[in-house]
Amino acid sequence: MSEAKDTLLRQLTLLRLIPEFPRYISSQTLLEKLHDRGYRVELRTVQRDLNRLSTPFSLTNSKKGGRNEWSYTKGAPLDLRDMEPSTALALYLAENHLRNLLPQSVLDLLGPQFNKARNYLDNLGQNDLAHWARRVRTHPNGKALLPAQVDSDVWRAVSSALLACRQLQVDYLSRSKGEAKTLLIHPAGLVSRQSIGYLIGTVDGYDDLRQFALHRIRKAESLETAAHERPDFEIDHYIREHLNTDAPIEQVELIADVSPQIAWLLGETPLSSQQSLEPLEGSDWKRLRAMVPDDQETLWWVFGLAENVRVREPATWIQTVRQKAAGVEALYAQ
Repeated sequence: MSEAKDTLLRQLTLLRLIPEFPRYISSQTLLEKLHDRGYRVELRTVQRDLNRLSTPFSLTNSKKGGRNEWSYTKGAPLDLRDMEPSTALALYLAENHLRNLLPQSVLDLLGPQFNKARNYLDNLGQNDLAHWARRVRTHPNGKALLPAQVDSDVWRAVSSALLACRQLQVDYLSRSKGEAKTLLIHPAGLVSRQSIGYLIGTVDGYDDLRQFALHRIRKAESLETAAHERPDFEIDHYIREHLNTDAPIEQVELIADVSPQIAWLLGETPLSSQQSLEPLEGSDWKRLRAMVPDDQETLWWVFGLAENVRVREPATWIQTVRQKAAGVEALYAQ
């Protein structure tokens, strides 16, 4: 890279690092941030650049503790400020997670910031945070299904109605009836669960909260009419007690014999805060005791262990496991 081009890029980076009044940044801190971005210059070079750029780019400085601090003047016409590497990394890693949680209006506003973060990290070859973004991922435990596809216009309407506490008119596909029905919904909350998003709300004329899978909403319109408020609705309590169940979820004691590999797994990542693992005499298996929710999700986890678990309590689970096992055997006997 030519010296003139290197100087131009360095000065452009310097301008992006300076905050807007009334915040200030010292010359020494600017030097450190330039070093983070791969520019190996001395403090006097930074000071010289700042003095040259101060008039054309509306910079102002003040003395604090014997150091020069710099800022854009209030109402400066240009906004060349750069994001911090840590901010870019956080946005880069958060983008996919937030896509099904934030209102569309917020996603639209954040879109340029997400793009800026990606481009910034792509061009930040000398910074360790850029390497972090390329080397770190989240990976679900077990098989993760691809997310159910939600129409972009539907998501925009649903998120807007929830954000503004407005009524929502939808054409909703009933899984049991196989046909779409027009509903007027009063939104109360939104839950993203693995590959499916659920709108929690009440149908107009009824008081009970229901769950509406977002991908089954064929058409949605956010109305101007205010939705009915639910001051008693608390989303964490709703998830614990009602999500995907017809009745409040009770706690039960699970007693089971588990194989050595499952015992090792549960020793490192317990099934619940109330759990014990005791050796079984004459065996390398262990006796598991744990307080768990009496729900389908926990039962599915037990089914997934197959021959690595033998349930002893509760009795209803034993019966369910036997029925499932008999059904599988009958299926493969055909």
